[in-house]
Amino acid sequence: MTSEESQQPLFVPKVNPVNIEEEMKSSYIDYAMSVIIGRAIPDVRDGLKPVHRRSLFAMWEMGNTHDKPYKKSARVVGDVMGKYHPHGDASIYDTIVKMAQPFSYRMMLVDGQGNFGSVDGDAPAAMRYTEVRLKREAEELLTDLEKETVEFVPNFDESLQEPSVLPAKLPNLLINGSDGIAVGIATKMPPHNLGEVCDAVCHYLEHPDTTVYELMQIMPGPDFPTGGIIMGTDGIQNAYLSGQGKLTVRGVAEIDESGKRNQIIITEIPYQVNKAKLIEHIAELVKEKRIEGISDLRDESDKDGMRIVIDLRKDARPQLILNHLYKHTALESTFGIINYAIVDRQPKILGLIPLIEQFVRHRITVITRRSEFDKRKAEERVHILRGLLHAIDNIDAVITTIRAAQTADEAKEALIAKFSLDEAQAGAILQMQLRRLAALEKQKLIDEREQLEAEIRKLIELLSSEDNIRAEISRELQELREKYADKRRTQITGDLQEIVREDLIPNKQVLVCLTHQNYVKHMDVDAYRVQGRGGRGVMGISIKDGDYVEQVFVANTHDHLLCFTSTGRAYWLRVFDIPEGSRQSKGKAIVNLLDLRSEERVTAVIPVQEFSSDRFFLFLTERGMIIKIPQDEFSRPRSTGVNAISLREGDNLVHVMVSDGSQEIIITTKYGQSLRFHEEQIPLRHRNALGVIGMRMKDDDIVTSMTVIEEGKHLLTITSSGYGKRTNFDEYRGHGRGTMGVRNIKLKRNDGIVTAFSAGPEEEIILMSAEGIVIRTSVEKITIQGRSTQGVRIMRLAAGDRVVGVTSLSPEEQKDISDDIPQAEIIDEGPDENGSSDE
Repeated sequence: MTSEESQQPLFVPKVNPVNIEEEMKSSYIDYAMSVIIGRAIPDVRDGLKPVHRRSLFAMWEMGNTHDKPYKKSARVVGDVMGKYHPHGDASIYDTIVKMAQPFSYRMMLVDGQGNFGSVDGDAPAAMRYTEVRLKREAEELLTDLEKETVEFVPNFDESLQEPSVLPAKLPNLLINGSDGIAVGIATKMPPHNLGEVCDAVCHYLEHPDTTVYELMQIMPGPDFPTGGIIMGTDGIQNAYLSGQGKLTVRGVAEIDESGKRNQIIITEIPYQVNKAKLIEHIAELVKEKRIEGISDLRDESDKDGMRIVIDLRKDARPQLILNHLYKHTALESTFGIINYAIVDRQPKILGLIPLIEQFVRHRITVITRRSEFDKRKAEERVHILRGLLHAIDNIDAVITTIRAAQTADEAKEALIAKFSLDEAQAGAILQMQLRRLAALEKQKLIDEREQLEAEIRKLIELLSSEDNIRAEISRELQELREKYADKRRTQITGDLQEIVREDLIPNKQVLVCLTHQNYVKHMDVDAYRVQGRGGRGVMGISIKDGDYVEQVFVANTHDHLLCFTSTGRAYWLRVFDIPEGSRQSKGKAIVNLLDLRSEERVTAVIPVQEFSSDRFFLFLTERGMIIKIPQDEFSRPRSTGVNAISLREGDNLVHVMVSDGSQEIIITTKYGQSLRFHEEQIPLRHRNALGVIGMRMKDDDIVTSMTVIEEGKHLLTITSSGYGKRTNFDEYRGHGRGTMGVRNIKLKRNDGIVTAFSAGPEEEIILMSAEGIVIRTSVEKITIQGRSTQGVRIMRLAAGDRVVGVTSLSPEEQKDISDDIPQAEIIDEGPDENGSSDE
């Protein structure tokens, strides 16, 4: 051997070039399919994942059935892991524990003895302490396993055989549901009521062309082991039709008003919600003051059922707090349905009918194979019985033949040759006991043969038609229903009662303030006690330098506010979206609430509870232009606002009013002119139209207000200096639209009219000054005077201050006012400079 030959390697490895991208793709797909099929997604036929199936099969094999003593969980886990599932004891024990938890499985498959955890999330005891055995329902999934009904495959080391699927008399996938996360897909299937599922499958067997809507009359929706309430049926329909849907599930809570204090008592919680964490979350919300009105919270649950008691304060609103609990805690949860299951070794999303169809197909196969097995065994036994009876009829000859043989094999061959028997019959004759020769024993053999022949005929009849097999499936399901069905636990409501923000806001009257620089806030109406005419008022708002309150009105917290700007645009706002402030707070800039343009400022705000086509908005501009538009043209809110009316150059929108279209109105200007005319003179227009002349005025005068004439009321006029009066409407004779009207009030120097509106004696008014001082007084205390008088002092103002906003309170809006609020002293200033008296 040369030196070169000695240096060459003895073995040259073979290198195969591989595209790394293709290799990674192929390997990952193999891994993904292994996880999907072999671990995380249930088989559509028996509704089990491999670990569940192997656990139940191992318990069945070791005789750990419902009628036998319990066995230690550790022994069962070891058997499963050692024979069929070598993936760690933790996953196997967790699987067995879950199948034994009444709050996890609608139809439990394992009967556990010991601590198997709780709905509070407590962990189960170690497997060495707990004991288990199969429940009768689980045995219905395993029955007929020995009759060659399903395929068996080698276990992980090919030393044993395990079933690839269980015979499953019950549609376990629909009854217990399933959830699992695989690679790229996940399944989450809800449980259902056993009785309803059996009835639905039976209906499908009788009517294969049935629809989902017909099945929902029988099986209206999921039935969770923890009860609860499913809100609405849309999510159920979507899941049953397409295999995907979303359910809103609420716990069951009732308001108890029988005791000294109101209570909210929770008796059921949504499926898969941890009770302890729910209580902890409620406590955190109370501590953070996100939910107010709860004084105590305790868990009174025991072996008889769940009971969470929430004590409320005396002034708390129970329904409002319950709405907060639904909105902010897991007391209302979403259950997202996605029905992924393995069908012919492929993951598929299935609706209700395909799920039932796959179960029925599986049962047809199982019953066919079971019937063929039973028929074959019966025929084999009848064949043996015929041989035994033939031997008994010829017993002397049989005995002689057997005695003549030297060995058993010779005897068997002699019997076969002499009596036309086969090996099986001859073997049975050789094993026959002498007691079989008795007459009664012979009759037993005859009866057994006849019974088996009758059974064979039934099996032949069953196998002759698929309709017969479907009828057998239906019969079995009805038997199982009678044996295991129980009452539905989960309620289903017709409509989804979504908790929207207004359900979390108390429905009450509030005072809304808007400043000239467009700062806004709302306050409780009863923040201002009733005072006598001439009172000094209280601080109502803290304002910036140069700002002053421009509008103040009463609205309900659930009302819509239509905010009209100086440029004639309209924006929508909910009252509860306006931040609540104290009497001293300045509020929030309205530009943070509305998408206003740079040149816009809000000049009129109208609270609206509903938008009606037979009611109208009357728009009045600073230069006296007027227009009427139906209210329903503003019924569709837009975040960017809409054009309400068109304006001439230099004009601004100053007043908007709601009308029914049949009113007489009065327009009032800053310098004391008022014009009365009928609303019919105002043409009806659509949004974004240009108005017509409503009132003519002097060049330096501007319009300040507009009101309708109401029977039993007067025109209440308020000036910026704090004076006011009531005047009979009869003193204002009607003029045509577009005229200048008549004098309304005698004004002091540098004074002007803030507003003039229709007011009744039973009403109250709230005045707010530019410096934020607020006073509240009764309209009845303001005297009735003629048009040319100055009026009486309603509010005493500090030097340089002036009235800028006025609103009225109807008797209904005064209900929240305490009757024991003290009345302020009335100040009588005597005759004014024009000779009129305050009184």
